[in-house]
Amino acid sequence: MNKVSFILILGFASLVTACKSGVNHQTKSTASNNLLEERYKMLLDYPVDSMSMPRSMNIKTNEIRKVPSRDWTSGFFAGNLWHLYQLTGDSKYKEQAQKWTPFSKKESVNSNSHDVGFKVFCSFGEALKVENKKEYEAVIIKGAETLCTRFNPKVGSIRSWDFNKEIWDYPVIIDNMMNLELLFEASKLSGNPKYRDIAIQHANTTLKNQFREDNSCYHVIDYNPNTGEVRKKTTLQGFNDDSVWARGQGWAVYGFTMSYRYTKDPAYLKQAEATAKFFMTNKNLPEDGIPYWDLKDPAIPNSPRDVSAAMVMASGLYELYTYTNNKSYLAFADKLMASVQTEKYILDSKIKAPFLFDHSTGNWPKHDEIDEPIIYADYYFLEALLRKK
Repeated sequence: MNKVSFILILGFASLVTACKSGVNHQTKSTASNNLLEERYKMLLDYPVDSMSMPRSMNIKTNEIRKVPSRDWTSGFFAGNLWHLYQLTGDSKYKEQAQKWTPFSKKESVNSNSHDVGFKVFCSFGEALKVENKKEYEAVIIKGAETLCTRFNPKVGSIRSWDFNKEIWDYPVIIDNMMNLELLFEASKLSGNPKYRDIAIQHANTTLKNQFREDNSCYHVIDYNPNTGEVRKKTTLQGFNDDSVWARGQGWAVYGFTMSYRYTKDPAYLKQAEATAKFFMTNKNLPEDGIPYWDLKDPAIPNSPRDVSAAMVMASGLYELYTYTNNKSYLAFADKLMASVQTEKYILDSKIKAPFLFDHSTGNWPKHDEIDEPIIYADYYFLEALLRKK
């Protein structure tokens, strides 16, 4: 894609918001584009180091939180670089992506984590879209094989965490829907139906147990590993067990839309639409669409926002639109993209760091990564730009 086309994509959402607000939309759009372009270039300046994948940043101290490959967020930075190469055609992003991607390879054999998909597919999966290399395919297939070792046929799900065993017997989180893409793709690449079959079983179990009557989702379902029965429905990252953790709703819409892509199971599409409607029409959603970290936080409107939740939702809604032709999904995704492409959310150009946006929230109950730049917000924003294209 040439640079002119890239700028047009970047400016579209800003134009929508500016037109609606009656301001000088051309000036506002240009300013936002310039801010984003400055931030993109900062990704190229970040020094390559296998132990220093950027995860988030403390705005008060300007300290970048750096993680090794075992962290669940480790694949996103390489993915951002691959996204930027696809958006701009600038080989500098590709060259940097090629340097960062191999750091996630060893995670394809790390069976201690359910996040093999995030770590491997967000790096090697994006690489494969650009460079059709057998070595990338091999890592993806190996990662899928590793992820399958965490599957319990009695439960019908892939186990999420191994910690807090005094609290949970077999926890499964809504986030885990995102790791199914690794399994679906591995079956396509290898011709082995096992990975796809396990992905479908996990999606079906999640569909059965993870949602409330209003189509919002629980964060954690704990199962009896011997019988498959539900022990309790709870949370780790939401305000309480019955609250609405915003990013979890994004994982649900995105995850079931993606699962529909591979299976064409109408039940998956139905759930994605139902949860999207719940989110889009929620009475506690701010005017600009960027949600509070939990839509039932009693401190609203004085609660932190979560740009990452908005960007996961936007990317999911763009794909959901392609299967439904429901223009409300397209309009809402455009609204979210327009909102973040403003000075309110774009990280100040004076801050030298490999991040694009401020105001994401990681884990509020643990007072961790509150109202600051987080790498996966950028990832899903860039992916949404590609899907918008």
